[in-house]
Amino acid sequence: MTILVSGSVALDHIMVFPDRFKNHILPDKLHILNVSFNIESLKTHYGGVAGNIAYHLRLLGEEPLILATAGSDFGPYADWLDRHGIRRSAIRVLDDLRTAQGFATTDLDDNQIWAFYEGAMARAHETRVDSVDEPLDLAIVSSDGKQAMVEHARALKRRGVPTFIDPSHGLPMLSREELLELIDGAAAYIVNDYEWSLTLQQTGCSEAELTARCEAVVVTKGERGSTVYCADDVIEIPPVRAEKVVDPTACGDAFRAGLAAGRVRGLPFETAGRMGSLLGAYQVEVEGTQNLCLDVEAFRARYEREFGTSL
Repeated sequence: MTILVSGSVALDHIMVFPDRFKNHILPDKLHILNVSFNIESLKTHYGGVAGNIAYHLRLLGEEPLILATAGSDFGPYADWLDRHGIRRSAIRVLDDLRTAQGFATTDLDDNQIWAFYEGAMARAHETRVDSVDEPLDLAIVSSDGKQAMVEHARALKRRGVPTFIDPSHGLPMLSREELLELIDGAAAYIVNDYEWSLTLQQTGCSEAELTARCEAVVVTKGERGSTVYCADDVIEIPPVRAEKVVDPTACGDAFRAGLAAGRVRGLPFETAGRMGSLLGAYQVEVEGTQNLCLDVEAFRARYEREFGTSL
């Protein structure tokens, strides 16, 4: 079954700050903020939200197809996707731009500060859902250029494809009307708890009003698990404790992949959410965005140990 994943394809530069941001940021001086963090490590990984979600979907045995734009420096990343069996026929390469670049600084509390260079992603709307002529079982519209997010979601819903809306970093760019259009009719609206508060503020709607507009709202809460709001139910998804905490980068993307894999297989949100919770824990246990190796049978066994039921 094909899962279309639209969103950013990027190179992620991950830096580790061997201290805590809160020790260096004075709350009463935020209006004149001027801080510098001395970094002890810097590594570059293949990333971007669409790339990360597709990678984790493939680990679970799904068939993701990435819809995105990349730049003239995309060659090594393209080879990486090929080696891992991730289809990229819907990625458009723009030779006059560089691939999007993310710069993340992580502290000892796993807080992150991101800066993002759009590059080729700024022209992501030049890719078209209509160019994909095969049947699609599910789609994820993740953080991308604003026009691309709106137009891709519109085209997928018109086509009748169950569509997850995952705005993440792109949420602040959206107007109230654009955000409500994205949420309307979505198979799931997925945000973290901060983004959920921002959604409520931007739309001026209540939780109940937004939940009524889509099949489900999924709010992730880090180490506190996640909550799924449906029209007639609230489902609490417990967290899975990582065996060791190495790097939180792409944990949220792993969760979304697990959730999507469960839903495309016809599993209820509770089971799919638990799959996402477990895959997120696996991701925290490794460094980087697309370095996780996964044995599917081991995944099933750990799921049973964690939740007391088979997958």
